[in-house]
Amino acid sequence: MFQPRTAESLEIEALFQRVSDNLIARGLLRIDGGGPDVPFTDEMVARNFNALAFSEEFSGRGGQLVRATRESTLHKWDQPVRIETFVGPSVDLVQAEQDTAEIAEFAARLSRITGHPIRRVERDGNFQVFVLNGQELRRSGKLLKQFMPELALPQIRFVEDMTPDTYCVVFTSDPEQDGAIQRAIAVIRAELPDRLRTSCVHEEISQGLGLANDSAQARPSIFNDDDEFGRLTYHDELLLQILYDPRLKPGMSEASAAALVQSIATGLLSPST
Repeated sequence: MFQPRTAESLEIEALFQRVSDNLIARGLLRIDGGGPDVPFTDEMVARNFNALAFSEEFSGRGGQLVRATRESTLHKWDQPVRIETFVGPSVDLVQAEQDTAEIAEFAARLSRITGHPIRRVERDGNFQVFVLNGQELRRSGKLLKQFMPELALPQIRFVEDMTPDTYCVVFTSDPEQDGAIQRAIAVIRAELPDRLRTSCVHEEISQGLGLANDSAQARPSIFNDDDEFGRLTYHDELLLQILYDPRLKPGMSEASAAALVQSIATGLLSPST
């Protein structure tokens, strides 16, 4: 049942619109996917892959979740990814339908890129994407725990107390601690204007596939906090192709995978003969 928006939610929507307008006016949130102004080599792709796939963006400190990079092993899905969308009851119906369709289209694109089965489903998903207004974020903990019981209290608090400088977030679950992702939850602020919201869809779902970190060196890339790109780029597609190359196994360390990562990157960027 539809629920009316709060005054606070309307105010933060206006704030995000100003942020988006400013970014676009500065030439950021690009939708071109990269071009001749941002060339890259296979060595750069391999370097960026290692920075994104063998580190995580968040760490727990003192009962809180903070942005602090920590080393990790390789994480990826070894089972089909079923993306289920949950849109809050205060979100406009037109926007809800638009977001659901966009997520379904992006899931199909990711499946083509990776060669891994990824699709949107109506029920029984193992990757939930929540699109929520602020009033829904603050009471989302029970719902999040329903779909990922192992979600820690600092993660729940991070979502329920999400500050305006955080647009979206994703959490993955590896219950066996072997690098195989079994569940994921992404949370996206519904108040974001279209281009920022799409940016969140692209980044958080892609990160939920195993590229868990951001890097200031990654360019042209959506996995960079500078907001230069607002869509998955060709460079990012290469990173996902590397991640889902069957020769790379869940749980591999950066050292053990380094030579293989470079070989795959070189092969992807070498002219066909």
